[in-house]
Amino acid sequence: MNKKTALVVGTGAGGGMIARELQGKYQVTILEAGGSFKPFSLPIGKMAALRRTGLFLDERMIHLLLPNMLVEKTKDMVLVRGISTGGTTTLATGNAVRCDGSIRALGIDLDEQFEELYRDLPITTAHQKHWTESTRNMFRLFEKMGLDPVVTPKLVSAAQCVECGHCAIGCPTGAKWDTRALIEDAVQMGATLVTECRVTALSIENRTVKTVHALRHGKKETYQADLVILAAGGLGTPVILQHSGIACSNTLFVDPVLCVAGPMEGIGQDHQLLMPFISQQDGYILSPYMDYLSFFFHRSWRLPMKNIASIMIKLADQEIGGTDGKRIDKSMSPSDQRNMDEAVAKSREILERLGVPEKNQFLGILNAGHPGGMLPLTEREKNSLHNPALPDNLYVADATLLPRAMGNPPMLTIMALAKKIAVIL
Repeated sequence: MNKKTALVVGTGAGGGMIARELQGKYQVTILEAGGSFKPFSLPIGKMAALRRTGLFLDERMIHLLLPNMLVEKTKDMVLVRGISTGGTTTLATGNAVRCDGSIRALGIDLDEQFEELYRDLPITTAHQKHWTESTRNMFRLFEKMGLDPVVTPKLVSAAQCVECGHCAIGCPTGAKWDTRALIEDAVQMGATLVTECRVTALSIENRTVKTVHALRHGKKETYQADLVILAAGGLGTPVILQHSGIACSNTLFVDPVLCVAGPMEGIGQDHQLLMPFISQQDGYILSPYMDYLSFFFHRSWRLPMKNIASIMIKLADQEIGGTDGKRIDKSMSPSDQRNMDEAVAKSREILERLGVPEKNQFLGILNAGHPGGMLPLTEREKNSLHNPALPDNLYVADATLLPRAMGNPPMLTIMALAKKIAVIL
């Protein structure tokens, strides 16, 4: 008897994991909108010198420096995502943070899946041994201020890490793990990977996906499978669903990020692991972070990178907004702005205690890279993890399912959820 077939759309945290888990039980084909990931390889110093030419006028031009990074703009902020094999995990900083509280509140238990991830993936805090003195000083200051910093579990080989600070623009040494490893595993086990293939819509009959429509190299292509899993990301999956006649809710969250920075001679944040530790606060997190988007495109950041001290705020925003593929409707709510103002004030205090006067401090570009929530799980789906609006052979396995903004790195939680869905399938 022929093995059943499965089509997985996307190669990020959800797609990479579920493709690897299903291959063997199904014959899996993986469709990825982007091509192979290429890390930023040019010297930062030389590229920084180009800022004075005025060439870098718009954040969307980051695509010229990093072709696999797609930047879109809303009224309030810049949205960033990865379009390549590995999805946005190639541009993430390798944080392995468990943040499934809102999922557990629905009655969904992911303990077994997290245990498997902790056992199978290279998660470590050993990078702490390689911290620079400036990172250690900042950690001690967070402790002194009662901010309860915690060393960030990282998907990284501490022995291979050269502290180049390039985590968010592509690790040059391969020290940082991303889901390309899962895709490689799936392909070695017999899966087929099709790159530069953007899924546009699904044809549905009698609660069954009959055909998957895509564009590849400008030509229309169609695919069929017994099972279809959408994992095109929190902005990609809802568009495919809506173009297929399946409504999504206007409950988009994005985890807005803002960096508060200032000049500090020789602090060297450009040569340390990004987000080496995290301080969990009510509604946001704080962490040391060098913001490359602001460095290239914000006038206030036109200093040598080695002389910039920067604190990142990542906010758990209200689930309000949406996208139809043509535009993204997402703004900061009054509640979001109040939380952000509180976080900025706290970050300014940290920098002041480090020796950066408030008058010399500056903000970065408000950006975001964790979209999700437009087909949120409810208690009704706690056993099936399948929204009843979906055809019987169609599942979603990415951040689109998350019921609440996390204000935290979501990669590990998305992978755990994808593993759970694979068990059901």
